[in-house]
Formats: sequence, structure tokens, C-alpha cells
Amino acid sequence: MLKAMLEPKSIAVIGASRTPGKIGYVVLRNIIGYGYSGRVYPINPHANEILGLKAYPSVLEVPGEVDVAVITIPAQEVPKAIEDCGRKGVKVAVVITSGFSEVGNVELEERIVKIAREYGVRILGPNIFGYAYTPRNINATFGPMEIEKGNIALISQSGALGIALMGWTIMNEIGLSALFSIGNMADIDVAELSELLIEDPHTRVIAIYLEGIKPGRGGEFVEKMSKVTREKPVVAVKAGRTSRGMRAVASHTGSLAGSDQLYEAAFKQAGIIRAYTVEEMFDIARAFAQQPLPRGENTVIITNGGGVGVLATDAAELTGVKLLDPSPQLIEAFKQTMPWFGSPKNPVDLTGQAVVDNYLKALKVAVESPEVDNIVILYCRTAVLDPRDLAKAIVEFYEENKVEKTTVTSFVGGQDAYDAMRYLNRHNIPSYSSPERAINAISKMIWYVKYREAKRKK
Repeated sequence: MLKAMLEPKSIAVIGASRTPGKIGYVVLRNIIGYGYSGRVYPINPHANEILGLKAYPSVLEVPGEVDVAVITIPAQEVPKAIEDCGRKGVKVAVVITSGFSEVGNVELEERIVKIAREYGVRILGPNIFGYAYTPRNINATFGPMEIEKGNIALISQSGALGIALMGWTIMNEIGLSALFSIGNMADIDVAELSELLIEDPHTRVIAIYLEGIKPGRGGEFVEKMSKVTREKPVVAVKAGRTSRGMRAVASHTGSLAGSDQLYEAAFKQAGIIRAYTVEEMFDIARAFAQQPLPRGENTVIITNGGGVGVLATDAAELTGVKLLDPSPQLIEAFKQTMPWFGSPKNPVDLTGQAVVDNYLKALKVAVESPEVDNIVILYCRTAVLDPRDLAKAIVEFYEENKVEKTTVTSFVGGQDAYDAMRYLNRHNIPSYSSPERAINAISKMIWYVKYREAKRKK
């Protein structure tokens, strides 16, 4: 049933509007403009045509089948719309409308769920901004029309934050496979959506902004999410960690925030990787989306600056990343890649005199060595090496040699370093503005592999 959202043959917009700026207009415009190739039916009893499409007074009068209905009408009119959807055979009703449990109108929310269940209709929402599935060019939201395509599925309990993150991911060139706004989770919840994404070949990692789950569903949440994380990594930000934050959650989506310690325990039990900021969530998700899973724990750091190397070493110890103690043979091999005063130990310090050739020789040693599982490449801006040249050389090396060792990078510098990081990210080599962020991302990948292996042995 839920799969209909990913592969709908038709979408109806109940409350489609002719007025630019209105939600019913923006949703319809985004569905058309983002390139959805299925049938689209505007529903508005006061219009004959909207955005070049024939409009219908009711979903019941649409001549063909309707798989998904996006509802943008006032709250008091939603029950009738849900009943019409049920009679029409709609599989999923995406209820964008607000004015339900988040404002204390619990009875109305329970009513639409009851009607939906009588007809076998599933409800996403209410109190959401819509959903998107980029492989099928579906953007049924009232956010930005353009969405960067990629392998990260984002589930957000906050509508406004979700819309903001749509723009943020575009600016940071973070590609999404799917985007779900879940709001009050009156019916479909975060766990069900995560289960749906297990089989999605376009999703490699699931990122979640969560405020709370419904009372009494904690055990079910852990059980379902445990099944998800056995197959795919899940990274989540849990908002409402403080007492005031919990009160804000209750007034926002009507969810039960609960004790932060309880969520911490539930996440660990379910194998969910916890992030504490949205930026950290996407740092981790980007690494999972762009790199193969680590084959082992032994990690080597290659750098041209002692300072960033030390920072990365500290971060590795603090996050549980095992830095390789190279064998005498590996040390000797690294010695050949650097000036006599460099350090062939780990971190491998190529010194500030390093040029592209030094990096490539060191990378070749690390890639070919059976001792090395993971590689962290660090760069500090120097006068002898343009970071953009290094980024292009790294990408060329990885593509030509089909490198399958998990790799993250960090470039520290000005605009040219930022340009280099963007180039690396575009070519599926995660790059971060600080060594600590790079180490944190790879630490979570290593943790996940160990967690999954332990679970699968049981």
C-alpha cells in the first residue's frame, strides 16, 4: 500500500488552487514542474482548469484511478475528502492541512484516521509539507521545486525545517532519493516509512529529524527500526532533549517527547546512529551515501600538516576509530612518498612541501596495502599546492583505480579549499571543513558495520 507513494500512476491534488502563493497552487506546480510523468488531477469545485490541466469538482469525478491524493483544504473539510478518497480507492492520502492534534484538535484527527481505516486508505500527516521521491520525479511538496537527486532519504517531523533543509541540501549539493514530512504521524509513522525504504534501490541511508513518537509505541519503534538497520544505516537527530524543548515538541506536533535518556537507549537498541545537529546528521549520511562500507577498522591518516593530523588523531581516539600501527614494511613504503623530514608513521605527514605527486604516491601505498582498511586524507592550504589541483587528482586516482577502501577527506583553507571540497563531494568522495567532522563521519560508519555484523550473527 505505502509503495504507491513511490510508484504512483496518478496523483490528485485536493484543494488545487489557481492563485500563485497558495499551498494548493505550489504543490500542483511542483508536481508538474519537477517532471512527474504520471497523470495529475487538480481537484477544485470552482475551477475548470488549473495550470493547463482539467480540474474536477471532486476526486470521485476523476475518470481514472487515483493512487495518491494530496490534501490542502481546511481541516474541517478533510473528513469528507478522506471519505471521498476511500470511495475512489485512493491508496495514500497525503494530508498537508494543519489544525489537528498539534493544536489540541485530537478528536478531528482521530476521526479522519477512523474514516481512512474503514476504507483501507493510509494517511501521511496531517500537518506536513508533503513528500518527494526523486527517482520518479515526484515533488508533492510546497517547498522548493528543485531537489538534488542522490541516495539519502530524509524523513522530517518538522515541516518548516524540512522545507528549509530542501534548500540547504541544494546549496550543499547533498542528493536526496526521498523526502517525507511526517508531522503528527496520525497513521503512517517514521518506522513504517523506514521499512518502506529498505527495499528502495535508490536509498543507501536514511536520515531522520524526530521530535517524538506516539505514547505506547516505543517497543514497536525499536522492533521495526532494528529490522531496518540490519539492512541500511539510519542517522537521526532527536529534538526536544531538554525540558523546555520537550514542551516545545508537544505544542509543535502533539508528539510525546519523553525522556532523552529513553530515546538514547532506544536508538542504541535499534542500531540508530544519533547525531546532535542537522549538520552532523548530513555529514554522516553523506559518507554512507557516497562511500562503500568499511571492510575493517584499521585507518590511516595522510596529511600535509602536523596540526590537522594531531586534531584528527585526537578525534579518532575520542570516537573509537582505530588508527593503524603500520608494519616496518609499510613505514618504509610511506617513507618513499615524502621528504626525508616527513613522518611515515600514522598520521602519515607528507609535510607542507607536499605536492600532488606526494599525495598520489602515499595514496597508492595505502590503497595497495592489505594493512589499511580506511583512508582519511587531510589538506592544509599551502603556497606550493593548490587544493583544487589536489582534489582533481584524487578523484582521477580513485576513478581510474576503482578504489573501494572507505575514504573521507578534509580540506582546511579559504575559498579555493571550499571549491576543492565541493568538487570532491560531487565525485562521491566526502569532504569536510574540519578533520574532526571527517573522523566523526567515518567513526559512525565503522560503528555501524560492527553493530550490523553482531546483529546478523545472532
